[in-house]
Amino acid sequence: MIKVTRFNGKVFYVNSDLIEYIESTPDTIITTTTGKKIVISESVEEVIDKIIEFKSKIFYKDREITEAE
Repeated sequence: MIKVTRFNGKVFYVNSDLIEYIESTPDTIITTTTGKKIVISESVEEVIDKIIEFKSKIFYKDREITEAE
């Protein structure tokens, strides 16, 4: 899950596996695989960085567990 912010300042989390695409119109809009559209204050680049960071944490945590076995 990645943390994003609506324009009203409300913070919430999005399952990055459900993101179908992200567009800048100029507002950033996340479209999920279910068709839901979410307008957020972060840029497309920030969202991508958050996804990479989240996926890296998962990958390296799993790798550490495998190497310990």
